[in-house]
Amino acid sequence: MAANTPYVTLNDGNKMPQVGFGLWKVDNATCADTVYNAIKTGYRLFDGACDYGNEKEAGEGVARAIKEGLVKREDLFIVSKLWQSFHDYDKVEPITRKQLADWGIDYFDLWVIHFPVALKYVAPETRYPPGWYYDDASTKIEHSNARLEDTWRAMEDVQKKGLAKSIGVSNYNGALLLDMFTYAKVKPATLQIEHHPYYVQPNLLKLAEQYGIAVTAYSSFGPQSFLECDMKVAADTPLLFDHPVITNIAEAHGKTPAQVLLRWSTQRGLSVIPKSNSQHRLQQNLDVTSFDLKSDEIQQISDLDKNLKFNVPTNYGIPCYVFA
Repeated sequence: MAANTPYVTLNDGNKMPQVGFGLWKVDNATCADTVYNAIKTGYRLFDGACDYGNEKEAGEGVARAIKEGLVKREDLFIVSKLWQSFHDYDKVEPITRKQLADWGIDYFDLWVIHFPVALKYVAPETRYPPGWYYDDASTKIEHSNARLEDTWRAMEDVQKKGLAKSIGVSNYNGALLLDMFTYAKVKPATLQIEHHPYYVQPNLLKLAEQYGIAVTAYSSFGPQSFLECDMKVAADTPLLFDHPVITNIAEAHGKTPAQVLLRWSTQRGLSVIPKSNSQHRLQQNLDVTSFDLKSDEIQQISDLDKNLKFNVPTNYGIPCYVFA
């Protein structure tokens, strides 16, 4: 583990750093250097996915750090995700092996179902990452008949074969989790969800806690994460970095708004996976467990909740209604 970074003990006994580095929207051209520099800075968890399209480059950064003796493979906690075009039972293991090969590693520390929706299979040699659409012209969303139960069974089998130490889910709601508990032989170790002061989901957090599932928050900065996606709802929403509740608390603690937003999550037991292209902010984002917010400050931040979710396909103009 990185020095001074706490870890979360998962329900399967594996230990996950509470602060990691998210690889969404990290440019291919700079990804290897970014990962290498993040490791030098002290990051040990890297959160990737097929859909991010940069796993080979991320793996190159990892390989360089290992070759130079900065870390060993077992010091790192590498997360990746199963894209929805590969939900059919017989497609899960082959794509797991492909993504491991892209990273240049033998196992994922955590392997996660990215979204709870199955799309028609697109072979990697046809288009990779496949994205949301079935056709190259991006006009058709086509669903497959894969059931989430069968996909999870494949995830369990991948874990049995040693290709993943822990398995989890992302973007699941309470109903899907409760249904999952009726068929899962292996309970998900983690739940990754959009989580920020505009989208708190307190009851989903209670459900995860009740069943011993660790929660990882993504898009911790709210609309900030989506501005570069040309998302209207994000552009129309006041930035959390500028919100007086956040800036006043940051000033009181001598911290940045980003650090306050991340500490709001980590102090409540969640894990976080921010990204930054700035070395200075890389260091700041890692230092989000060494100070404590007051209980009333945590409540003030939580009270900003608007039940406003940004990471919805339709917000990108994609006609997939998984969150309808």
